[in-house]
Amino acid sequence: MADNNAQAPRATTNRSTVPVSDTFKDYISSNWAERPESLPAPREQASYAAQRRARISALYPGKLLIVPAGAAKVRSNDTDYAYRAHSAFSHLTGWASDAVPGSVLVLQPAASGHEATLYFRKAAGRDSDEFYANPEIGEFWTGPRPSLSHVAQDLGLLTADLAEFDRVLDSVDHNTVILRDGDRDLTDQVDGRRLLVADAESLEVDADATFARDLSELRLVKDEFEIAQMRLAVAATHKGFDDVVADRPAIIAHPRGERLVEGTFNRRARAEGYAVGYDTIAASGPHACILHWTRNDGPVVPGDLILMDAGIELESLYTADITRTLPINGVFSPTQRLVYEAVREAADAAFAIVRPGIRFREIHAAAMRVIATKTAEWGFLPVTAEESIKPENQFHRRYMVHGTSHHLGIDVHDCAAARRDLYLDGILEPGMVFTIEPGLYLQPDDLTVPEEFRGIGVRIEDNILVTESGAENLSVAIPRTADDVEAWLRT
Repeated sequence: MADNNAQAPRATTNRSTVPVSDTFKDYISSNWAERPESLPAPREQASYAAQRRARISALYPGKLLIVPAGAAKVRSNDTDYAYRAHSAFSHLTGWASDAVPGSVLVLQPAASGHEATLYFRKAAGRDSDEFYANPEIGEFWTGPRPSLSHVAQDLGLLTADLAEFDRVLDSVDHNTVILRDGDRDLTDQVDGRRLLVADAESLEVDADATFARDLSELRLVKDEFEIAQMRLAVAATHKGFDDVVADRPAIIAHPRGERLVEGTFNRRARAEGYAVGYDTIAASGPHACILHWTRNDGPVVPGDLILMDAGIELESLYTADITRTLPINGVFSPTQRLVYEAVREAADAAFAIVRPGIRFREIHAAAMRVIATKTAEWGFLPVTAEESIKPENQFHRRYMVHGTSHHLGIDVHDCAAARRDLYLDGILEPGMVFTIEPGLYLQPDDLTVPEEFRGIGVRIEDNILVTESGAENLSVAIPRTADDVEAWLRT
């Protein structure tokens, strides 16, 4: 990485500097070819984002609404993580993987609802030293920035330079509502402005929490664009799983084969999408009993199972979330097959009841009835399956402590701020997308299970779309049954 500290807020005096003489500034600012700008057609998502803004506008008449994209996050010193805008910002604007850090969507009250303006830091002119001397935002370092007119046409939004956002801050009062977790620094500024016009007791912090909730609930039912993106994300993820299956010889040969699983899948994610939707879980052997194993530093040993939980996030930021558990040598042992097919039976039982009108929590209950039955049959439980299912007992949950489903979309755990009565206790509607992911995790040191079961971890996770008449398993093409998985691994 090139080193330069000129005008960079996070650089140090120990690093080299660009020339700062007036002669150099004049020279580097001259003799550049004109860049004719060709404005794009509005992106497909623009019309859908406008409809989403209209829905949130209707909930907040007369309120000034501020939705920050968020700043880049520091990874180490002056090195940032790859930028990702806040999901609510992207959902309302359609600006996704290409969003400019620090941007802010503002919905100003208007006679017909709200007028939306997108504020972002526009490109620096060649008469400024920013374009070559600032490694955080300079064109020489990060590439050209989009123009206001380009983004306006692309997203179907009014745009303005971020420098003009100060005028919005000047108008902040108790009728302002902000997405607080979008940008903490901006939140502090808004609160500071509010204090100039209202006593601290009158600040509507609860309204901000309600705003975050409403933005989350806006995503519970997906529109046509979102459903299409989910299909694409699942298809790309399928390719990533196929890549891992094809790379098994190299994976097995490496002492940290789990890392190769992660790397192989991430390569596909960068080729087919923007990134992975979350840290890939490549959990081989007893690591599969650790629900969120992301260290991925272990070997992949023939005779063990590997639990792979992974999803590709597209340029639109919509992500899949799929888990398959594979026998590394291509064939399940009798005990591995027994556990695997029990988990699949639980997943199938949950999927079978999905239709509009049922409660979301019923999906989990259906899967748990199978888990309780199987663990009782195998002698793991101190009571019958019927007794274990009772709320005061739940012995079978020792072997599956997590829930069976979560909503999925522009976040891997989408709609997380929604009200319980619309999420866990909510009624299913066509257009909802969520996971079904039962599992069994038989810890290697768990004395309640026979020795031959210990260290086996299995999860099967699919992405489900509620339809008008029932449900569709979007990821059903990725082999699921024990027989189909073995056939997959023979290819």
